[in-house]
Amino acid sequence: MKSVLTVSYAALVLGVAAGPAFSAELPKSIAWTAYDVGSAGYNQAVSIGSALKNKSGVTLRVLPGKNDVSRMAPLREGKVHFSATGVGAMQAFEATDVFGTADWGPQKIMLLSMANADSCGTIASPGDAGIKTPADYKGKQLAWVKGAPSLNWNIHAVLRFADLTWDDVQKVEFAGYGAAMDSVAAGTTQGSFTVTTSGFATKIEASPHGVAYPVLAHSDEEGWKRLMEAAPYYYKAICKDGAGITEPFEGAAYPYPILTAYDTQDEDLTYAMTKAMYDHYPEYKDGAPGAYGWAMERQVFEWVLPFHPGAIRYYKEQGVWTPEIEAHNQMLLNRFQIIADAWEANKSAAADNGQGGAGWMQARVEALEAAGLNPIWRE
Repeated sequence: MKSVLTVSYAALVLGVAAGPAFSAELPKSIAWTAYDVGSAGYNQAVSIGSALKNKSGVTLRVLPGKNDVSRMAPLREGKVHFSATGVGAMQAFEATDVFGTADWGPQKIMLLSMANADSCGTIASPGDAGIKTPADYKGKQLAWVKGAPSLNWNIHAVLRFADLTWDDVQKVEFAGYGAAMDSVAAGTTQGSFTVTTSGFATKIEASPHGVAYPVLAHSDEEGWKRLMEAAPYYYKAICKDGAGITEPFEGAAYPYPILTAYDTQDEDLTYAMTKAMYDHYPEYKDGAPGAYGWAMERQVFEWVLPFHPGAIRYYKEQGVWTPEIEAHNQMLLNRFQIIADAWEANKSAAADNGQGGAGWMQARVEALEAAGLNPIWRE
């Protein structure tokens, strides 16, 4: 799986009017959303912002969001240019869960670049909670973050490894990611989803309880089959980097954070942002845990979201965009069109059924299966 230009757009974010043309350069002010302060995505965005400021005089404003909706809404509304996000972008693309509502529907989100570090995306638990494998979560209290379907679905995926579901654990609801992670540090819950290099994982490690992560044995074929059916964006990984990791262990990972934009974002601006991510890589790669994962050689071009035309232009210039990658990108764009067409025909079902309502979800599943595609999300 791992396999000049003029920027012209109507207005900059935060009320700043469009300035003069830039030659493959970013404007002097750019804005992203990211997860909460202390998350891996936020910390890396700050490091990237520092490099942009020091080397190019570009100010990167990072707006933290406590969940997927609060990261996606400013992007949709044009208040930010890009979002350093996670799997929630895929769920918005696919119109599932909170994005399967009348207020949302399929969102044509596209990639610029991604981070693939030697960390893992997994459930962080108190070190004294007795968690060794996903099976140990049965009956335990796990954090459910409102408005954050990616976090909650990722816990579901880890539970599926042990043939468990949310029905087999105690769901404890939180308004935001930070509060959920703080509950693990306090020992009041036994797990919340995170990336092992996040600041919150470090905070849990420093607590009296310490931190622990479940091992997902790579030899457990049935466990991996169940996990991949639930979350095909994962891949097997050796977890080496992160809070409390003294010995590498077998786990799962996926690209995080991913830098995304709407398909409507200016192509030249998107090209310039993509180019800046690589031009400034030497300056920010050691600035935050896991930031080295943005390297060109760590990109996964055949993943679950399509790339933006502006980013594709840059990758073609670098000679890394192959016909096979282009075919995969077109497949994803075709998938989106199937979902979008089904949405147009079934919007009333979403309005009637509410969050990811059964009517819309059934129509979505039927449309994708009719095209011979895996719906992934069925509930």
